[in-house]
Amino acid sequence: FYEIINKGGRNFIMNASNVTTEDRVYAGVFGCIMVIGLPLNAVALWILLRRHSLKSPNAVFMVNLALSDLLVIISLPMRIYFHATREWPLSNMACQFITMLFRNNLRSSAFFITFISVDRLLAVVYPLRSRHLRTSSNAWKGAAMVWLFVLVLNVPETLDFLKNANSSCFDFSPERRPGLTKGIAFLYLVLIVTMLAVNIVCTVTVSWVLRRHLSDSAINNKMNVMLIFVMNLVLFAICFLPLSIGVVTVKPTELKDLSDSAKVNNKMKVMLIFVMNLVLFAMFLPVPIGMAAHAKEIKPLVCLTVSNCCLDPLLYYFSFDSFWKKKEDATNGGEM
Repeated sequence: FYEIINKGGRNFIMNASNVTTEDRVYAGVFGCIMVIGLPLNAVALWILLRRHSLKSPNAVFMVNLALSDLLVIISLPMRIYFHATREWPLSNMACQFITMLFRNNLRSSAFFITFISVDRLLAVVYPLRSRHLRTSSNAWKGAAMVWLFVLVLNVPETLDFLKNANSSCFDFSPERRPGLTKGIAFLYLVLIVTMLAVNIVCTVTVSWVLRRHLSDSAINNKMNVMLIFVMNLVLFAICFLPLSIGVVTVKPTELKDLSDSAKVNNKMKVMLIFVMNLVLFAMFLPVPIGMAAHAKEIKPLVCLTVSNCCLDPLLYYFSFDSFWKKKEDATNGGEM
């Protein structure tokens, strides 16, 4: 079905079959994500670097998240070409590089979203006691550890990748995932579930603190806050519950700096950030579950996860009171 063609000393992976409707859909979805996500993240990264001081840990994590999203998007053109033609004209090494670039930055995005939630939790619940922890220096150290960790994961994956030279590039069939890669899939699942738990704890804690400090006169705003809670529950029911039931019931072989005196509108903005974090995390969860369950076909889940690159810029916008203002104004205006 797949064949290796040697030209000029390099192996070219090609598929003799015709392009299917499924392939065209994948190519279209990845194309739309690239067209929308590339300018959004490029503009967001430019604004964060040029108009906001990187002295804020929140800004540091968001710069790294925007960079991570951009690297994912940069890896998409060859995926689009592959699904549109079912041919891989480059070498095996190029396939390996693009695959690792794609995986690394999806993994790092999950970490950075979690760091943003923890940073917001400390800013809201422990604004004074966490001041020595919430520094740009610590934020850069945390970001460096994330990048180092995802690079370390490349070592066993690279070894397994070389053992599958006769497989198609971007093929996620379980037969091409030897022991080490399967172990990494389970490790990633554990990490994703752990980070999801951290995001939920952060959201619940901040919800309780903000609700406790709402005045009795702000009845309408209280209703708005409760509406956000309801939306959160609905999103969980839609994003998490069906997949969790499916994983349990389907056989694996069948699975294819805010203070207490902050204003109410700022409190609601903080809650919106946490809800968005949970929604974005819900988009990460299906892929590691599918990989750990030996799914025969997880490409639709990959499409769902990659689409978070188009939603992350909304997180940047709502996380800063003055996203479009210059550094001096943003610093004086008070980044959250």
